[in-house]
Amino acid sequence: MEQFDQFIYLITGISFLLIGVAAFIYSWTTFFIEVQKGFFHSILNLINGLLLVLIIMEVMRTIINYLKSQDVLLEPFLFIGIIAATRKMLTAGAEISVMEIGNDQIFNRYLLDLSVNALVVVALGIALFLVSKRKRQVTE
Repeated sequence: MEQFDQFIYLITGISFLLIGVAAFIYSWTTFFIEVQKGFFHSILNLINGLLLVLIIMEVMRTIINYLKSQDVLLEPFLFIGIIAATRKMLTAGAEISVMEIGNDQIFNRYLLDLSVNALVVVALGIALFLVSKRKRQVTE
């Protein structure tokens, strides 16, 4: 049963690798196709796509670490959370900059979204700092 579990993790890791490569290629292809329509919008879409690739690769790295050590580490999930919140902030910021805001309620919702995601990044950054500090103390 344990070998079957390892096999499933391996196949899942390979799948994440393939999805990451496909998302990377798609992001750059879309950028080159849409750059003529608008540079700013194309750059933001590329950054958004590349951050998604980073998230996918961090999940894959977590699977690789599990296969090597049979241990689930906390740090990769903190990195994933930070990248995801940053990605959401960039997306919301890009939407604010390109849309015409005629409604204060919509604008306030975007600002609240940006604020919450900024707090998430700070909280996860502090958690990452504390986890790495504790890990250093344990190894000393």
